[in-house]
Amino acid sequence: MMDVIIIGGGPAGTTIASLLLKYNTSLNVAIYEKETFPRDHVGESQLPSIGPILDEMGVWDKIENANFPVKIGASYTWGKNNEQWDFDFYPIEDWKDNPRPEKYEGQRRYTAFQVDRAIYDNILLRHSEELGVAVFENTQVKKVVLDNDKITALELSDGSQVTAKYYVDATGMAGLFRKAFKIEHWAPKELRNVAVWDYWENADWAVEIGSGATRVQVRSLPYGWIWFIPLGETRTSVGLICPAEYLKQTGQSAFELYEKALQEQTQIAKLLRNATATKKPQITKDWSHLSDRLVGENWFVCGEAAGFADPILAAGMSLAHSSAREVAYTILELERDTHTADWLKERYETKTKANIQQHIKFAQYWYAANGCFTDLQDNCSAIAKEAGLQLSPEKAWQWLSQGGFTTEQVGLATFGSFDISSTRQLLTKFDKQNRTSNMKISGFNRFKLNTSGAKTSEIGFLNNGKIEKIPCLKKGKQVLPQVGYYQTMLQILKQTSDISIILNTLKQKIMSEVHPSKRNLTFSSCIQALEAMAQNNWVECKINKKKPFIKIDSEQSRFIRSSKDAEIAIAKSANADIVKSKLDL
Repeated sequence: MMDVIIIGGGPAGTTIASLLLKYNTSLNVAIYEKETFPRDHVGESQLPSIGPILDEMGVWDKIENANFPVKIGASYTWGKNNEQWDFDFYPIEDWKDNPRPEKYEGQRRYTAFQVDRAIYDNILLRHSEELGVAVFENTQVKKVVLDNDKITALELSDGSQVTAKYYVDATGMAGLFRKAFKIEHWAPKELRNVAVWDYWENADWAVEIGSGATRVQVRSLPYGWIWFIPLGETRTSVGLICPAEYLKQTGQSAFELYEKALQEQTQIAKLLRNATATKKPQITKDWSHLSDRLVGENWFVCGEAAGFADPILAAGMSLAHSSAREVAYTILELERDTHTADWLKERYETKTKANIQQHIKFAQYWYAANGCFTDLQDNCSAIAKEAGLQLSPEKAWQWLSQGGFTTEQVGLATFGSFDISSTRQLLTKFDKQNRTSNMKISGFNRFKLNTSGAKTSEIGFLNNGKIEKIPCLKKGKQVLPQVGYYQTMLQILKQTSDISIILNTLKQKIMSEVHPSKRNLTFSSCIQALEAMAQNNWVECKINKKKPFIKIDSEQSRFIRSSKDAEIAIAKSANADIVKSKLDL
C-alpha cells in the first residue's frame, strides 16, 4: 500500500513525485513506467515557464550540467506571407555570454532549454529516485480496477496488483484513466495533425549565440510546417507537421512527404547539407485534445493525458510540468487537510482545463490566420468556422482574451510566453488586410471600476509546498485575482477614475517600491493588467471631453520583430560578435 502511485515516468510523473517528497518526506511514492529509460521521445522544445519548476524540484543544476542548448526564442515564417520574424524571450542584443553551467538567475530566468528527451527524462527520473521515489521501469499497468468513481487497485503486466491512497495518470496520449472511466474528450477535428521526424547528426545551427544559445526554427510550407530544434552539440531534431487528412489525400507515405518537405524548404535544406539522418524516422498523431474530467474520488489526470495543445506554440512540456505541479500541491494539501477536498479538486480541474483550452484556442488562431498554407486554405477556413473565429485583429483579440489572461499566472496578465502586448503584435502581423489591434483602453481618459454583480471568492496560489487562498472577484466565468498587478490597479481605481491621476499614482508607487532595473517592466505589466480588466468588463472605459487625453499603451514588445530588424539591432550591439548566423536573412 503506497500513498501515491504515478503511472508514467516522463516529465509530468517525475515533477509530481519530486515535489511530493521535497515537501513531505514521509510519503511513500511510486512510479510505474512501461519502458526502460533512457528512451527517445518527441517534444523537445521548452518555454521559460519550466525553469522555475525545475528549480523548485531541485533539478535545475543537473539539467544545466547536461549542456542542452539554451533556447532564447524562435524564428518563424508564419502569418500573412513568408516574411521571416523572430520571437525572443530575452533580447538577443543584450545577451551576456556567461560560462556554463549557470545558476537559475539573471538572464537565465527568461530562457528555456532544447532538450534531448532521452537524456532529460532520465535525469528527472533518476532525481526522483534519489529523493526516495520507488521507480519500477519496464512495468506496465494493464488494468485499472474500479469501484464506481474510485480506483481500488492497479493490475500490472505480471498479474500482480498494487494499491495506493491516490493514483495519478501521467501516461501521455495513452490516457489510461480516461479509457478506464470512459471519459469523453474534445479534439477539434481540424487540428488532427500528424508529426513525422528524424534525428540528424552534425546539422548547422541557424544561429549560434555565445556558448550554446540559439533559436528554434519554424518554417511554413504550403501543406504544413517544419521544426528544427538543436538538442546538443551534434544532434538535431527535425520534423514535419501536417493535417492527417492532407497526408491521406496525397497518397504518399508520411516518410515520403517528410523527404519532400526537407528538399522544398531551402533554409532547412541548407542547414542539413552536411548532416546525416538516422534514417529511422518516426511518426505519431499530434491531435490537440482536452479530457472532460481530470479528477475523481482518489485519482488525477495530468500532462498530455489531461490535454495537449498543438506544438506550434511549444507548450506541451510546459503544460505537462505545470499541471503536474498542480497535482503535487493538491495531494500535499489533501494530506494536510487545511482546505476542503472539493475546493482543491475543483480548483485543479478548472484551472488546468482553462489553461489547456486557452492554448488550443491560440493554436486554432495561428493555423486559421497563416496565409502560407496555400494547400490548406479549406482546412484553415474550417478551423476559423469551428472556433467561431472572425479573423480581424479586434475580433480575434476578443475571442482569445475571454478569461485566458487572468488565471494562468495569478496576478499577471499572460499565458504561456505571450503577454497582451506581444499577442497584439501577432494579431497585427497575421492580418492580411494590415489592420491594427488597438488596446481597448486606448482613446479613453476615464476608467471606472465595475464590480457590480461580482461575488467575493478565493483562488489558489502555489507557494513553497502550500496552496494559499488569495481573494478574488467572480462575475460569471470571469475571475479577477486581488493580487499582483491586478491588485495594484484595483487599489488605484478605487481612489480615482481620472487617467492622469491613475498614471501619476502608479509612477509614484513604482518609483518608491520597485528596483530601477524593473520599473519599466512593472509599469508595462500594470497597464496590461488594466487592459485585461477592461476586456473582461471589470473596468468601464469612458471619455471626459473636459479632461486631456493621454496616450495609454503598454510598451510594445521588442522581442517580436522581423529578422531584418533583429539583425540591425544585433549589429548595433556591443555583443554583436557573439552572434553567428548560418542563414541569409
